[in-house]
Amino acid sequence: MNDRILYVRLPCNPIFPIGVVYLADHVHKLFPDVSQRILDLGTIPPLDFGAALDRCIDEFKPTLLVFSWRDIQIYAPVGGRGGNPLQNAFEFYYARNPFTKLRGAIGGLRMVSSYLTELWRNQNLIQRGLKRARQYCPEARSVVGGGAVSVFYEQLGKVLPKGTIISVGEGEALLEKLLHGQDIADERCYIVGETQPRDRLIHEQPAPLEKTACNYDYIAEIWSDFDYYLQEGDFYIGVQTKRGCPHNCCYCVYTVVEGKQVRINPADEVVKEMRQLYDRGVRNFWFTDAQFIPARRFMNDAIELLQKILDAGMTDIHWAAYIRADNLTPELCDLMVKTGMNYFEIGITSGSQELVRKMRMGYNLRTVLQNCRDLKAAGFNDLVSINYSFNVIDETFDTIRQTIAYHREMERIFGADKVEPAIFFIGLQPHTHLEEYAFKNNILKRGYNPLAIYFPWVAKKLLWNPEPLGSFFGEVCLQAWQQNPNDFGREVMNILEQRLGVAPLEEALTAPIDSKEPKEPKELTAV
Repeated sequence: MNDRILYVRLPCNPIFPIGVVYLADHVHKLFPDVSQRILDLGTIPPLDFGAALDRCIDEFKPTLLVFSWRDIQIYAPVGGRGGNPLQNAFEFYYARNPFTKLRGAIGGLRMVSSYLTELWRNQNLIQRGLKRARQYCPEARSVVGGGAVSVFYEQLGKVLPKGTIISVGEGEALLEKLLHGQDIADERCYIVGETQPRDRLIHEQPAPLEKTACNYDYIAEIWSDFDYYLQEGDFYIGVQTKRGCPHNCCYCVYTVVEGKQVRINPADEVVKEMRQLYDRGVRNFWFTDAQFIPARRFMNDAIELLQKILDAGMTDIHWAAYIRADNLTPELCDLMVKTGMNYFEIGITSGSQELVRKMRMGYNLRTVLQNCRDLKAAGFNDLVSINYSFNVIDETFDTIRQTIAYHREMERIFGADKVEPAIFFIGLQPHTHLEEYAFKNNILKRGYNPLAIYFPWVAKKLLWNPEPLGSFFGEVCLQAWQQNPNDFGREVMNILEQRLGVAPLEEALTAPIDSKEPKEPKELTAV
């Protein structure tokens, strides 16, 4: 077999490229004679991207290039692409001071320019790599996949080279068929210029796969920059314990990309993988699952895994994950603390049970609070990040007050200095329930281009902050950036409480069938 696969992780923030690593490991186990190499452009200076790609292709002469494209969207509550996208957008849309509005416009133009440059750059790298590989192998092909591609696969088909295979979701089964020379028509993919994506392609279920421990001795052989992520213990190294998410949260695309069927990786294999990294000096692990404990029926799997980590003697590690805290038990809490969990994120989105229900998130806020108390009682004294997305469907001043009450209770449980509110405004993504809601309510028109955020009227709709509360939240956020930009989330909560007050906690934990009429805030002063 003369196949030679080059995996190219396209430029992004230096996050451990677990998707590429797992693909290469899977192929090696099934096709040990296939030559492989990994090129991670996230570890290379921007001016050297093209030269590094050329050099690698000249040395390796691949017959198949697999490009991993992780990021496209630019909305975020933190800095990136030379600025804070959320702040620039809010300054442009909501600031009353013309100089602040101008600053937001300039910052927004700068980031749109960067966004378009990145789109062009990644398209160019894919074209460049394929063209160069065909100098050595005229039949060379390219596969493009990754998180960004799985969400925007329909749009990217218009800009990638003819013949490119666009892969949606997981790529193991697709690569198996390519290497066997089999027909790929039934896989979650399509070929640019030759086939069209099937309707609702992203909603098709991925192939079942039971994953074994990644062979990191082999990965180190084919990836010269592997040690970049092991330097001085700076990075959390990704380990996957399961795939899939069974929930229907209205704004989330995980459940369609990974599928609703949760597939558990055997605990022994996960520990074996962690042990290899541990022996290489890794002490910080991030469980990269969509949710570490996605539902109550998977609690025993989590208990088994954590107990086996403990039994393996890796007592000086730290780990972190996204966690649905409604699925904790006192036993799980105890094991989490004993195995070194030192950070976790809860994506509750709202502290109002009424809104949690409307967003189809499927959890009980009262249970979350009790489980957090159990976690604190077990000895957890580290950081908790709570993700809030204000102005979701049917937000009112009452539900805002309820969220404030809920957050204050979380602070009472863990300590105010340990609870970090991460303020998001949902980026509307294709293939979600929220997108369908936007179609039905004439917020978006079918056939819109979700990549066209260079048009302000498109960008404003995709950054979900609709009126009548959109301007109010814009004012609050602008005031928070002005008063305390280094602690934005806490400042937003403080300003909201000053303006609106706080509801009784019991009101936040109750979801009445008939919503109350929203009350007027104490004040709606301009920034």
